[in-house]
This record gives sequence, structure tokens and C-alpha cells, in this order.
Amino acid sequence: MGRLTFLKFVNDQLWKVDPVEQLDLTGKTVVVVGANVGLGFEAAKHFASMNPNRLVLGCRSQDKGQAAVQAIQATGFTNVELALVDLSQFASVSAFADTFIRDGSQIDILLYNAGVALHQYAPTKDGWEETIQVNHLSATLLTVLLLPCLLKAASSGTSPNPRVVIVSSDVHYWAKLSKEEFESDKVLSKLSDKEYCTSQIMADRYNLSKLLNVFFVRELTKKLPANSPVIVTAVNPGYCKSQLGRNLSFTMRIISVIFGALLARTTEQGSRQLVWAAVGGAGREFELRGAYVSKADLQEVSDYVLSDEGASPNTYMGAS
Repeated sequence: MGRLTFLKFVNDQLWKVDPVEQLDLTGKTVVVVGANVGLGFEAAKHFASMNPNRLVLGCRSQDKGQAAVQAIQATGFTNVELALVDLSQFASVSAFADTFIRDGSQIDILLYNAGVALHQYAPTKDGWEETIQVNHLSATLLTVLLLPCLLKAASSGTSPNPRVVIVSSDVHYWAKLSKEEFESDKVLSKLSDKEYCTSQIMADRYNLSKLLNVFFVRELTKKLPANSPVIVTAVNPGYCKSQLGRNLSFTMRIISVIFGALLARTTEQGSRQLVWAAVGGAGREFELRGAYVSKADLQEVSDYVLSDEGASPNTYMGAS
């Protein structure tokens, strides 16, 4: 069954990371959202080495995004461009998607890597709790909006199975909806209620957002036609050194640094899992639909996801 004990977590972290998967991406378009630092940037560099026709870096900051573009261009790959997107604003996500739709662009690989880990309630301009919007709702919105571009890649013949990869985490094994959340009429609205989002609730918010990613990948796969060429997967990069903990308290940052020094993978090592989910598993395309990828293979999701409650339409659909 899908359980993650602390001992298994440590064992997984000590697993020898396989070399990065390679695939000729000539003629293909790759979009990496959250690409200016960390896992997304390292994954983008790997994609650049595979010679895509177009590599688009989706970033919030013009300066940081342009620096990432220049760093990739310095490797000798020039078909890289920057597209700005603020994932805490649905209007920005829609505008980002519109640039591809208006141009009639095809997308062969969409990698949604962006994420935040907040431990205090912070609302977005759209009125949602920020972790929920950035980590989950914007991933959902962007994926749905860009489905026509992914389908175009399939119909044009550049990719028989275009892929959407959403970065989740093995912390989803440690998350579940509370009784109060599950029984609410609208789950996500409950999770964005300022009065409800106490410090105790927010302490588990990142884990829960990664659980919602898994729910979304599985639910979207169910909703797509059985013969749909689009493959949607969730991936676990493992615990990696990154800037994700920049919003932690001072004490938690110290603990994170010590713990990271002992067990954390480098961001480059973690990015190899993202790349495997995007281009690996040849011959296993059917199995990859709605799958959870970790350690360069398909893994079982948490017991909670497989439970009657986890499979309930209210768990995901009631949130919308």
C-alpha cells in the first residue's frame, strides 16, 4: 500500500539518482513554468541539451527570467524565450495561456514546477489562500487552458503523446483532508477561509497542496477521453536543496539547513525526475496516464488517495 514512513523517506533520499533521461526534442515545444531558479531552471537546462525547437520559460520576474534565459543561451542553445506569468493572479495565468492559443502554438511538454510554502495565511488578489492558488489552482487552470495546444502537438505529428507534468511531492503521503474540510460544500473555499487558516492549519498546507496536485492529475485523466493522446502525470523530485523554505521561520530554516545537509538532493538531481516524467517511460505511455512518478518509475499514491474518501467526487470536484 502507499505509505511513507520516515525510514522509507530516508531510504528513498539515499537512492542513487539515475542519469538524466535523454530524448531528441527536435521540432518540439517545451514550456517550463517556474523556470528561473531551482528544479525548473535545472530541468530547463536539461531540455535545452535535447535541442527543442522552442523552449519557453514561464517566470514572474522579468529580471530573473531574463537572467535564466541568458544562462541557458550561454550553453550554446538559442531557441529559448521568456514569458511572464504571475501564478497568484488568474488573469496573468489566462494571459500567459492566451499567447500560445492566439499564435496557434503547439506544446509537446508542459512542466508546471512553480510552488510556494507558506506557514501564515496570505490571500491573493483573487481572494484565495496563496499556497492553494499558486500550487494547485493555477496549475489546474493553466493545464486546462493549454489542452488545445497539447492536442495540436499530437495532431501535427510532433508528439503522439504530449505530456503535462505537475510537480507534486512525497509529502502528499502525509496529508489528508480533515473531516471539517471534507464535509464542507466547497473544499477549496474552506481552505481559503481566513478564519479557518490558523497557524496549525497552515503548518500542513504545503503537504495538502501537493495532495491536491495528485487528485487533479488523476481526476483530469478520468475526464479526458479514453483515446486522448495527452498524458498527465504528477512527479516527486524528492527532498532537494531549493529556495522553497525561504518563508519558514528562523528556527525552521536552521532545522531545514541541517536536515538538508544530511539528506537533500541537489536541485539538478531532483530535476532529473521532472525530466523523466516528461520524456521517460517509453513503451509505458498508457501506464503514465494519471500516474505518480518517483525514483524514475511509477509509484503507488498514498492510501488516502486510494481510500473511499480520497476517491469521492467531493474530494476534488466539490472544491471547484
